[in-house]
Amino acid sequence: MVSSRALKCMCVVFAATVLMPVALAKDKKPAMPVYILKAHTVAVVIDPDAGRSLPDPSANETAQKDVETALLKWGRFEPVLNPEDADLVIVVRKGSGKLADVNVTEPRQNRQRDGTVTSTDGAISVGVQHGSQPRSGDVSSGQTSRSGGEPQVANPDPQLHPQAEVGNRNDSFLVYPGGSNPRNNVPGWRYSHKDALHSHDVPAVDEFRKALDAAEKQAAQQKP
Repeated sequence: MVSSRALKCMCVVFAATVLMPVALAKDKKPAMPVYILKAHTVAVVIDPDAGRSLPDPSANETAQKDVETALLKWGRFEPVLNPEDADLVIVVRKGSGKLADVNVTEPRQNRQRDGTVTSTDGAISVGVQHGSQPRSGDVSSGQTSRSGGEPQVANPDPQLHPQAEVGNRNDSFLVYPGGSNPRNNVPGWRYSHKDALHSHDVPAVDEFRKALDAAEKQAAQQKP
């Protein structure tokens, strides 16, 4: 026969076992930083360390434009040109799909673009901005602008020479807090995969949307 004292102990252990997962769920860290959940504006820039691929020189500029287009279609964030004015900065880099590739170092891929990001028939346009011009930061330099169509690509400096790049096989999509040099921070969310920045469908943006939706649901469930 089980004594009353032993029965009480068993009940306490049972209750603790049942309630522990609930407590752990409440204490679970958010799947995404709060600054991402509260963000409204976003700037898309090319990884400053990304080289220009010789087989596809405009790959990074095309990926940048495709991400901006996908973000406009999503409608969750407002794309802006200046990282210092953005709540979030998305740093993109097109992979080669190979273990090694030949490219040219080209920091000028991130050029200062004047105006605002708008969508016309599903295409990105950079219109004229009235007022102060965006300031150049660590992730945007040079002088040029784009307006729909294919991105304009300047010829690399003739003094630069092709070099081998290893370990950049997959496309990358990293989300940082806004600022002049976002990479001083740890990315709040990242996605690296083959064809993550594939033109038109841009799987990385879709994965980011799914992760953000899940994080918002989790945050709502944790509210008292």
